[in-house]
Amino acid sequence: MSKEQIQSICPGNCDDLTQFAITMAFQPVVDVEAQNIYAYEALVRGLTGESAGEVLAGVSEDQMYAFDQCCRVKAIELAAKLGMTCRLNINFMPNAVYHPRACLQKTINAAREFNFPAEMITFEFTENELVSDHAHLKNIILTYQKNGYMTAIDDFGAGYSGLNLLADFQTDKLKIDRQIIINIDQDKPRQAILAGILLIARELGISVVCEGVETVQEYKYLKEQGIRYMQGYFFARPKIEALTPASEIDWSF
Repeated sequence: MSKEQIQSICPGNCDDLTQFAITMAFQPVVDVEAQNIYAYEALVRGLTGESAGEVLAGVSEDQMYAFDQCCRVKAIELAAKLGMTCRLNINFMPNAVYHPRACLQKTINAAREFNFPAEMITFEFTENELVSDHAHLKNIILTYQKNGYMTAIDDFGAGYSGLNLLADFQTDKLKIDRQIIINIDQDKPRQAILAGILLIARELGISVVCEGVETVQEYKYLKEQGIRYMQGYFFARPKIEALTPASEIDWSF
């Protein structure tokens, strides 16, 4: 797709990605079986450590597309600079994607420019974002998958219509929200909900990540249920412009 075609599709100043003063923090997704780091999720931060919420509060609706593109490019740039060799998880906002192929172009260009393997990128979208056009979201996911990118539903179980989304299309991964994981070792309803999600995921061939793991009890329970991939403060907090190495994670539990 040519630059002129992209510009005709995308509103606003799509090319000026310097208009946002942002950086990225990286939090590992761990493989508890292999006891190594499977991926790092890139989380947007302000240049003086402002949270994602604070950063987003300063982005207007007509800037969302350019902001989404800026986050992708910055994540890839820093991942390459830091020497990341595992998967890179990038969050995207479905409502900011006007044309899936066009919106992928800067990702492809950034991966090429910074010499980061595009096949190591996973795109996550949060279930917390209200998406009224499921057909458009399905088109985004299918386009990304056809171009060799993995996809994931983030914060699954905390948003608007997770099961409806899975009925319409399937991502490669589900990231189960902290609200389901909290105190799961002693909470029967949460245990039942998790069991149901795991059954659905197995039937659909979807890999599961439990996020927001904060206690050794949660970790042990999830491991007993066969959960291989986890993320949360129990393992490591996000680090701004830095990667937590596997050697800093306590695997002794």
